Amino acid sequence: MKLLSRVLGAVAAVGLASHPATAVERLAVGAQFNRVFEQAPNGEWTGLGVDVVRALALQAGDTVRFQMYPWPRAQAMVALGHADILIGPYKSTGRQRQFSYLDHPFYRDSMVFFGLHGGTTIWTGDYAALKGVPIAVVSGWHYGDAFDLARPGLRISTVSKLENGALMLTYGRIALLAANRRNLEPVLIALHMADTVTEVTPSLSVQDGYLAFPLQRQFQPLRERYNQLFTAMVRNGELARLGKKNHVQVP
Repeated sequence: MKLLSRVLGAVAAVGLASHPATAVERLAVGAQFNRVFEQAPNGEWTGLGVDVVRALALQAGDTVRFQMYPWPRAQAMVALGHADILIGPYKSTGRQRQFSYLDHPFYRDSMVFFGLHGGTTIWTGDYAALKGVPIAVVSGWHYGDAFDLARPGLRISTVSKLENGALMLTYGRIALLAANRRNLEPVLIALHMADTVTEVTPSLSVQDGYLAFPLQRQFQPLRERYNQLFTAMVRNGELARLGKKNHVQVP
């Protein structure tokens, strides 16, 4: 009986270790990204990033709380360790000095220029040809390494929101707006501009979006656990299913 009691006690201890009685609340932050991270008028959080983080937290035995901020602030919160998870950053050399990314991305975008229908073709893939051309970019967005290298020689205006860039394009204050179709499309529809703005080829880059974590040592076990769980989601097809559900391209 004593041996049986010890065995049962050991089994119970293992169960408690695997399923802690008190779940840890994780704070996941991001900016408004269409179909990736959104909040409905009724307060409900939706999007592929929300679905992925919720699935990972459930498997890890955590709870999760979401908050939306301007994109630079959301990045700073995670870089400083004031939030646990950043939803959706593309990967760049600079950001890898600020965040610890999961091994696999969870969505994919093409970064492109947008211009007015019927406008003069000024982008053919050569950044040198854009010298003096007014261009708008969104604060905190990454458009690829080639764009970063060319950036000092470009005439760039930085906007806080895509809506501002779209309006600048309409009013003729800029010739090109750098964005991606997934995020810009609902903005153009809301502003009744869908028929006046067009995508300009070739694309600037293809960017993959990730979940990222603070670099501080205390967050390493969290990143490692979620990385293990997310890798399984990629391999078993769950990510592909969630991408299809949210109408988001996954790598």
